[in-house]
Amino acid sequence: MYLRRVPRAVLVAVVVGGCGADGVLDPTGHFGQNGRIQVEVTSLLPGDAQTGRLDEILIWASNGPWLLTERVSYEGNLGGEALRASRLNPGDLAREYASLVQQLNQTQGLRLFGGAVPQDLEPQCGGTLPSTRVVFIIEDDVRGEVARWARCAEGTLFSFEPGSAAPDAGAARVITAGQLTRFFTLGEASASSYGGTIPFAALEQGEDSPAREEVSRAFVSSDGEVPDDFILFWREHAGPVASLPRVDWASEMVLLIAVGLRRERGNVVRTRRVLPLGAATGTRVEVLEQVPGDFCSPAAANIYPFQLVLVPTEDVQLPIDFTDPRVERVPCGA
Repeated sequence: MYLRRVPRAVLVAVVVGGCGADGVLDPTGHFGQNGRIQVEVTSLLPGDAQTGRLDEILIWASNGPWLLTERVSYEGNLGGEALRASRLNPGDLAREYASLVQQLNQTQGLRLFGGAVPQDLEPQCGGTLPSTRVVFIIEDDVRGEVARWARCAEGTLFSFEPGSAAPDAGAARVITAGQLTRFFTLGEASASSYGGTIPFAALEQGEDSPAREEVSRAFVSSDGEVPDDFILFWREHAGPVASLPRVDWASEMVLLIAVGLRRERGNVVRTRRVLPLGAATGTRVEVLEQVPGDFCSPAAANIYPFQLVLVPTEDVQLPIDFTDPRVERVPCGA
């Protein structure tokens, strides 16, 4: 049997048998044996402004496939979304899923059922508690039931540890369950697509800008008023009578993500991460360009794909450097 390597500290012996949500042995199998596991993690993004968050949702089906969705936001507005899906043999993943479900049903020290970990606790994470909210869900399709636990920890899906779990003794089991789900699906060495980024929000994006900008650049105000260079850009981009977008120039800046002329439709540019590197180095903005995959046959056209991004100024260190776009091929119809 294929088994993904996980840290020895969290590997436990598997006890044969099955039980329902109430912890009673059940001949029909373990709770969640046919269904799915879902881990939902909401954490604050780094930065002085504390106005952004990272949402991670990992869903793993009992027949093997899994999907991870990550979303970064600023003041409730979406900045970017990254999807990751399983590529391993579904049969191997299904056996790993069954192994984990069996442990969560029965193994001493890991078991979530039987009253060991209450499901009715809804802690308000932050303040005196760790700031990250973790929700662990097991759905059972045969029974038509859902088991759900919410707890607090520090870090993201890729970094939280049971040692930071709160507010009760059972919280460590919930966080460990989330850890094991990540280890068995994404692997021990995996990392977040948005790791280390400060918050940002997509102000506007599209396939073609009339401004025809060739390179990315930043619009920053020195006095809290709309910068002259942004006004000039906006007139070319949106038209001379178009209203300016709502930006608090005293506390925010706008990043223009541009890659110049492209000769086929379907190209999309995105901000992947905005990374402060230190006072002496500044900030690096990682650019992603998504292009139609092989055999998609997009229509020929001269376009200037773009994205406008809103970033809290106090989290950004100057100068700002934009990376060359990393190209990602997207399957037709995605």
